[in-house]
Amino acid sequence: MIITKVGRRMFPSIRVKVSGLNPTSKYIMFIDVVPFDDNRYRYQNAEWTVTGKSEPHFAGLAYLHPDSPMSGSNWMKETISFHKLKLTNNQCDKNGLIILNSMHKYIPRLHIVEEGKAINTFIFDETTFMAVTSYQNEAITKLKINNNPFAKGFREMGNRKDQKRRNYDENTNDYEAYKRERVDNYIGYN
Repeated sequence: MIITKVGRRMFPSIRVKVSGLNPTSKYIMFIDVVPFDDNRYRYQNAEWTVTGKSEPHFAGLAYLHPDSPMSGSNWMKETISFHKLKLTNNQCDKNGLIILNSMHKYIPRLHIVEEGKAINTFIFDETTFMAVTSYQNEAITKLKINNNPFAKGFREMGNRKDQKRRNYDENTNDYEAYKRERVDNYIGYN
């Protein structure tokens, strides 16, 4: 999962469908992200290896679902999406983002709180992820770009470049015309 100083939306986002809530009670739902273990990692020789003890975690930071509080009947109607949850590595963040350390392994937890009652916490092992500032694996980079709706610019930019280059052989006059056209567009002649 990519983390940045300004914050990056978690992708893929967490989506859950709940049942068994009291239809008339009010509930709040929130997610926090906790360390999976006490290790710091490195991606080396196409695998993650432990390189030492983890850095301190910023406990207590959570993302409250914007529809909270809401009745149990409304929560159970449709899939609940936490697509606006943002992660950062900025330890001085004042925007309420979840602060993580790069090269550490994390797991999100879903908390459901019924008004005036105890917290129920749910952990899904398949949501475990590694926080990084850049992807360490080309296959993961392509997978994320192809499936992330917020990566549209990366898809279009990459496709345009590849397509233009494929259409012109560098040893032909067409390629020279293509280069001139790009320069003219850049300068503003066209």
